[in-house]
Amino acid sequence: MSAAVLSHATPAALRPGPPGQPDITYAPDFEKYQTRVATRLSKGGLASTLPVGFPEELRGDLVWEGETLPETYDWTFVLNEEQLGEIEKALTHFKSLNLPLGYISADTFPLPTLHPELRRLSKELHSGHGFFVIRGVEVDKHTREENLIIYAGISSHIAPVRGRQDSSYEGKPASVVLAHIKNLNTPENEGFIGSPAYTRDKQVFHTDAGDIVSLFALETAEEGGASKLASTWRVYNELAKTRPDLVRTLSENWNAEIFGNTGQRFTQRPLLFYQPATDSTPERVALQYARRQFVGFGALPRSPEIPPITEAQAEALDALHFLGERFSLSTGFEKGDIQYVNNLAVFHARDGYRDSDTKQRHLVRLWLRDPENAWGTPPQLADRWALVYGGADPETHVFPLEPYIRSESGKRVKT
Repeated sequence: MSAAVLSHATPAALRPGPPGQPDITYAPDFEKYQTRVATRLSKGGLASTLPVGFPEELRGDLVWEGETLPETYDWTFVLNEEQLGEIEKALTHFKSLNLPLGYISADTFPLPTLHPELRRLSKELHSGHGFFVIRGVEVDKHTREENLIIYAGISSHIAPVRGRQDSSYEGKPASVVLAHIKNLNTPENEGFIGSPAYTRDKQVFHTDAGDIVSLFALETAEEGGASKLASTWRVYNELAKTRPDLVRTLSENWNAEIFGNTGQRFTQRPLLFYQPATDSTPERVALQYARRQFVGFGALPRSPEIPPITEAQAEALDALHFLGERFSLSTGFEKGDIQYVNNLAVFHARDGYRDSDTKQRHLVRLWLRDPENAWGTPPQLADRWALVYGGADPETHVFPLEPYIRSESGKRVKT
């Protein structure tokens, strides 16, 4: 892959962040990271023990490394002809009901023989390796709307609750439950884009909101754009062994910027959460963060009205990214693939990419929840999860057919 494909094409924000903000940007700089590590270690005084209750080591299928995982886990579920035929029948059935797309469900998109397999895969998300890919959907055979119906229909058997990704559409209040991930960095959007999702830039390791993040590839790039995943638990084990002070930093409150027109600038919460074992669940560690909430991106630099992050927090952000890179794998995303990720246990990234006139990377995304298998929501995330999964009439659900920049990812509301 060419160096140009891997680069961060979006210039760093011209406006500085808050006074006292460390020298850190959205694009991780390994040399600066190493210098910060050396400086902080040389000063001494760093905590040598983990926060109370946090485990010295996590075990289980969720602890994996990209280099060796293919030897023990086949994460690709390839649809056979019978299953594809069943999907076609379900599509025909749903269309015959003449219902809004918000009513797509396991009942209105019936998959009688495929359903048990999809429920098994949901358990793999929550109690197994934390991700999988469904391969074989015939994108070119269907219209854009039909592809979205198929995507939401299959997903409804894995996790029946769809999350809200935007609260406005075309200038009006709405429950937008599907987002397009595509390069929209055009001259008319210059100075507007505040998220790498709408550029060709490399996306650094992060999580989305909600329990499950799913991506459906309508088209892949001419070059680059690989989807990368990393085990939060493997990264946690490394930090617990080598840098318990950073586990403490991640488990303390951070000032996380809130983008969009919410009226609230930031919220205070940890990035890393410990959940003790119960009678029915093992002990767990969950990660929830996005780097741009602390360093900004493009048209949305970190607001000077929000306290700066600390040197310890800057190091922790880089440690998450570079350990994510070290232990990551690429899922080999192909056109027609649907990827599902446990957003609390696995974090993700994307290589930069190059489009052409004939191949332009285009994904669509759902945020999902399966009440039967869901992990408990950390109390500090309850308000955010309520915004995502809070009740909304299916009649009001919006499935945009074309890409647009959602409210949390743009500098201003375009008219």
